[in-house]
Amino acid sequence: MLATCPTPLHVDAALLAFDKPSGLLAVPGRGEARQDCLSARVQAAYPDALIVHRLDMATSGLMLFARGAEMQRRLSMLFAARQVSKRYVAVVAGRLAAPTGQWGEIALPIAPDWPNRPLQAIDLAHGKPSLTRWRVLAFDAATQTTRLELEPVTGRSHQLRVHLKAIGHPILGDTLYAPAAVQARADRLLLHACSLRFRHPTTGQVVLLESAPPF
Repeated sequence: MLATCPTPLHVDAALLAFDKPSGLLAVPGRGEARQDCLSARVQAAYPDALIVHRLDMATSGLMLFARGAEMQRRLSMLFAARQVSKRYVAVVAGRLAAPTGQWGEIALPIAPDWPNRPLQAIDLAHGKPSLTRWRVLAFDAATQTTRLELEPVTGRSHQLRVHLKAIGHPILGDTLYAPAAVQARADRLLLHACSLRFRHPTTGQVVLLESAPPF
């Protein structure tokens, strides 16, 4: 039996927004044991809800659902055209110096790490162009960790996790990309989708959805 659908953060005739917890799949996986997911829980309560985008199982935060096929098409076009502004909060190992002008960039191409699927890797020869913007929110000298705001300009699989590992600052609790000592510093991946900004597919008005990180 599926768990109860979480309380939506936003509901209207075109779309729904929910806060996905860490550890819950966004969509069903392979096998009977991996059928419980946010999309199944949402569709049990809202039968017209259709998936628009995904979050990694370990990532928490905002997910949009379209209400019906036409709204799914419109919202998917917004994501494809990079007209949805996405922001995340992460806690990473070590200290990142704030760049001049506050925002820094990681522009490293990403491709599947075929021998180690589903992992992704930096591939300068064959990877797809990938861009992450970042800025420092706080540095904790006691724990030697940095809290970052992140903007994935592109939307590659595992992009934020791969990019932060590549510059030597893996996310705490990342069981896929961080070394064991960094994995052990948190009981979950400290990555949260905290903000979505886009134009409503029917009214054209700017919609800003926000979710405070639980860490």
